[in-house]
Amino acid sequence: MILKFLIWALLFGSVWVSAEPILPLHSVATDARKVALGRQLFFDTRLSRSNEVSCASCHQLTTHGADNTARSKGVAGRLGDVKAPTVYNSVFNIRQAWDGKAVDLKAQVTLPVENPKEFATNWPVLIATLNKDKAFLDAFTQVYKDGLSSDAISDAIAHYERSLITLNAPFDLWLQGKGSLSGQAQEGYRLFKYYGCINCHQGKNVGGNMFAKMGTFGDYFGDRGTPIEPADYGRYNVTGREADKFTFKVPGLRLAARQTFFFHDGSENSLTGAINTMARYQLGRSLSQAELEAIAAFLESLVGQHQEMTQ
Repeated sequence: MILKFLIWALLFGSVWVSAEPILPLHSVATDARKVALGRQLFFDTRLSRSNEVSCASCHQLTTHGADNTARSKGVAGRLGDVKAPTVYNSVFNIRQAWDGKAVDLKAQVTLPVENPKEFATNWPVLIATLNKDKAFLDAFTQVYKDGLSSDAISDAIAHYERSLITLNAPFDLWLQGKGSLSGQAQEGYRLFKYYGCINCHQGKNVGGNMFAKMGTFGDYFGDRGTPIEPADYGRYNVTGREADKFTFKVPGLRLAARQTFFFHDGSENSLTGAINTMARYQLGRSLSQAELEAIAAFLESLVGQHQEMTQ
């Protein structure tokens, strides 16, 4: 009888979880040796021409996988064109970068390497620099038999980034019947679904799996009060299609509660402010303060754990 009850509970619980538009996060398969090499490269400033900037400079892992500025600084203090997105849980994104210019994590590595505002270098220069480090080269060739190459370096970093998944979020545990969630957070989740936030922010990463136009129910860029910049055209810069102007990859919200700046342009600096802006321009809604705080509580419950956050 007890065995039947346990089987029933497991089956019922799994059906209930799968019926929800947001799914618990899980780890993905990685090669431990490649992850270790990728981590070393992720923190290595030699990847930039000036030896002063690394992947970790803009994607700070102790907080939320990005930095606490509206736009990150690259070599010589040059400001990037967009807000650095979090690298945590990025493996679940449909594409990488706000405009989706990179098909996956491996392809994304080249973007900062060759960007004059980020690493400001190129692969031949970068590889020549790393080849001078015999100890690193020996360790690298133990994993990649053909030695240093743009493909191997990108593959190692991508493997490390695949390991950056925040597990055991209170919401995920609650969804699986393994933990509790405050009444305010549960109400926030209900509102998140009721008002339609869930239409764009769903799945494992609560986003990252589609593109959407910024300003569906209002002139976001006109109201912003600053001139339109090339980066504001978003996906259009990749496809050249008129319909893709002002369209961006929907960001995952797993660590939104830890951010200090929001959107591709970093124009909002508070969580409730970002929720309010999204409600106005993407949903055509005006939310009460209590509703904003409830949704913020729900977003807080999405924050999971990773060992890099405590290093």
